[in-house]
Amino acid sequence: MFGVGLQKAPQDWQILQQQAGAAVVELAGTWQLPEETDIKETLVYVRVVEEDTGREVINWTQAEMGQEEPCWKCELSVPTGGLYRLETGLADRNQAALEWALRGDMRHHLGVGDLFVIAGQSNSAGYGKDPFYDPPQLGVHLLRNSMRWDLASHPMNESTDTRHPANLEMANPGNSPYLSFGKTLMRILGYPIGLLQTSLGGSPLSQWEPAENGHLYASMMEVIRSQGGKIKGVLWYQGCSDIDPEPSRTYEKRFTAMLQTFREEMGEEVPWITVQLNRRLNDAEKMPESDDGWGRIREAQRQCARKLPGVSVVPATDFGLSDGIHNSASANVVLGERMAEAALEDLYHRRNDSHAPDLERAAMIASDMLELRFSHVRGRLFLYDSWDICHKAFTIEDENGVAEIESAEAQGDVIRIRVKRSLCGKVWVSGGWQMNPPSLMPVDFSNHLPVLSFYRVEVS
Repeated sequence: MFGVGLQKAPQDWQILQQQAGAAVVELAGTWQLPEETDIKETLVYVRVVEEDTGREVINWTQAEMGQEEPCWKCELSVPTGGLYRLETGLADRNQAALEWALRGDMRHHLGVGDLFVIAGQSNSAGYGKDPFYDPPQLGVHLLRNSMRWDLASHPMNESTDTRHPANLEMANPGNSPYLSFGKTLMRILGYPIGLLQTSLGGSPLSQWEPAENGHLYASMMEVIRSQGGKIKGVLWYQGCSDIDPEPSRTYEKRFTAMLQTFREEMGEEVPWITVQLNRRLNDAEKMPESDDGWGRIREAQRQCARKLPGVSVVPATDFGLSDGIHNSASANVVLGERMAEAALEDLYHRRNDSHAPDLERAAMIASDMLELRFSHVRGRLFLYDSWDICHKAFTIEDENGVAEIESAEAQGDVIRIRVKRSLCGKVWVSGGWQMNPPSLMPVDFSNHLPVLSFYRVEVS
């Protein structure tokens, strides 16, 4: 075929990671004249236009021509935005009307914005099986496991023509939080969002930690490198497979080690938006020994966000499920919005009310009364039902065991809890920690974000 051929170029639907308001795009290819032509000196030209209007974003730009072979190359700095169409053409040096240059290959539906990696296990891969309205949207695109870019749609971690057997799902997944995440960010930021899915249902942290098994970590890094090695952040939802005693006790240490390795390899402090585990319904009553494991994992997730720079955490224990352990599709839509709000505050510095209330200090104010003070309370803490909250949401322990709670009251950013006996020795307080927490946690009434779960926090 005569005209310009593209050999090195973005894919259709690809989102390119912006740096300081633009993405550098390297292009290369070949050219060929028709058999009968009067063109004397051949030049390749490239331009970028807005896809919806045809308005030129980058005017026709002359490419560098090969000295011997019929080849060319060009580098463009494409501004943040889109969607764009990339066009090429072949013309004589003296041709003025480049819109009538000989034909050239094109690329369609391109965007320049921010890329986010999706990593973790089944609730990250997306196992919401119930129906809910969450349609695709131009400008939120997905690099599928086939390594082909596409309009983002559910299910995101499906395995058609996969090039990454490391995260091959055993069954077809369903709805995930990340289409909602991308749509929320795009609506507020005004530019495209790209998603790179690397999750695997059921995967323990060991498969993500390079010092252990690490094969999913290696697969994730391969995907990131394929997109130029630059991303805006990581969306992490994992932990259900680490609730056994040993992995739950070491979760914080191992997550920290994984994050450190990742950032060293990336060469920058890439932010992570994480999710504190939701509940598990099936078999919860048959497995009471697992409550401690779920409490330890949730506490580790809370502590990682408190201790590690650039790590955020959002709560999920208030969400419904589509089965015994996987978030419903409607819950995923809200969770995606919740994660986007966290990203807007922590990555883009756009909002100031997206953090969930977090236990900041637990103190004895009498022998039978505790005061819990919470950070990130924008309005006031609200107890849905004082009796339910005080008897089910919180657990108070001392050296004599669990102390029965008599009452609880909230005022501003403080909750005071009275127990039915005097406490002695060391005292610990937990909230929303069990595999299936028996009560809703208190919420910040201004945004209705629930208090982050916490486990065996020592009372001062």
